[in-house]
Amino acid sequence: MSDAGKNGRRDTKAVAAGRRAEWTGPVVNPPIWRGSTHLYPDIETFENSKSRNADGEFFYGRRGSPTQWALSEALTQLEPDAHGTVLYPSGVAALSGALMTVLKPGDVLLVTDNAYEPTRLMASGLFKQFGIEARFFDPLDLDGFADHFCDRTAAVMLESPGSLTMEVCDIPALASIAREHKAVSLLDNTWASSLGFPALQHGCDIAIMALTKHVGGHSDLMMGSASAGKLYYSRLRRTAQSLGHVVSPDDAALALRGLRTMPLRLDKSTASALEIAHWLNQHPAVSRVLCPMLPGAPGHALWKRDFSGGCGLFSFVLSDADTAARARFIDALQLFGIGFSWGGFESLAIPYDPKSIRTGTAWPPESWGDGEHLGIRLSIGLEDPQDLIRDLENGFAALEQI
Repeated sequence: MSDAGKNGRRDTKAVAAGRRAEWTGPVVNPPIWRGSTHLYPDIETFENSKSRNADGEFFYGRRGSPTQWALSEALTQLEPDAHGTVLYPSGVAALSGALMTVLKPGDVLLVTDNAYEPTRLMASGLFKQFGIEARFFDPLDLDGFADHFCDRTAAVMLESPGSLTMEVCDIPALASIAREHKAVSLLDNTWASSLGFPALQHGCDIAIMALTKHVGGHSDLMMGSASAGKLYYSRLRRTAQSLGHVVSPDDAALALRGLRTMPLRLDKSTASALEIAHWLNQHPAVSRVLCPMLPGAPGHALWKRDFSGGCGLFSFVLSDADTAARARFIDALQLFGIGFSWGGFESLAIPYDPKSIRTGTAWPPESWGDGEHLGIRLSIGLEDPQDLIRDLENGFAALEQI
């Protein structure tokens, strides 16, 4: 990567990052280096390699090769203030690997109550087996946040917006309070990515992403990452190597390919999501649109203050529909697939009911009153937004069927 690329703006960095000449050779992209065994020219080199541990130094396949190193470096260059990035075989592996880096038996972990469900299950299930106590908190109660800390609190797991209900919290303020209490702040930054929210510059210690989503962008790979400054990066790397975390060079090449067009795809999906959110906001069968990019929506002021970009993921709540009607709505969609994940080129829709998994906050909020408040999460892809709106109209028509 040239100096001009390093100092370039978002789109330039996405194109140029990680493209070292020694890794790409005379071609544009680094070749796919498949191999478990790395060979040494002599015993002296073999012995010296044991004291070195950095990307760019051949050792054994588990530590990667130019294909993985190029991706790690590209992600690091796209995350301001990051010293390095560790790759994981999935987003959940990135979450568990990062949390295991900063937690030990006896510690307390504070978890935002609107966290990704696998994060919740990990915190209250797996970690409990290792003597780590998870406590869930309301991410919007900034005044009461400090009260959740005790002398055993070691880390805070944040997510903004929430992956289903889209609450935007004051990340800089929460991270600052965590630091005052000597706790590590980790952010699942998959929604905005470093392109839309530079997490480390906003006070977080570790920025985590599911590369499965926006970076991959084509619904054909599983991968995660954690980026951090020098102190936590070295610890993340040691933990990942101890756990045997490694990603396929083939998947790393796919992620690099997706990374180069990610700004364009994010811009397109964000614009389409806003157009659709505006349309839903006027529909009589919709009680609320939970899209922080939408003016007037919950969290919009914080999103406008802290974020420079968004994505195609948001949700909305139906007015007085039961679960059978919601199922009819989703089943009537033709362009929206029904499936987990998001951030790919195709649009998706799933139902959600977070009431059963909330422990630190109420869902729906008490201010919403009684009645059914059934949610649908949309991931807006790269289709024409007017075609997607017509597809949603089919869903609303199905609401009335008996």
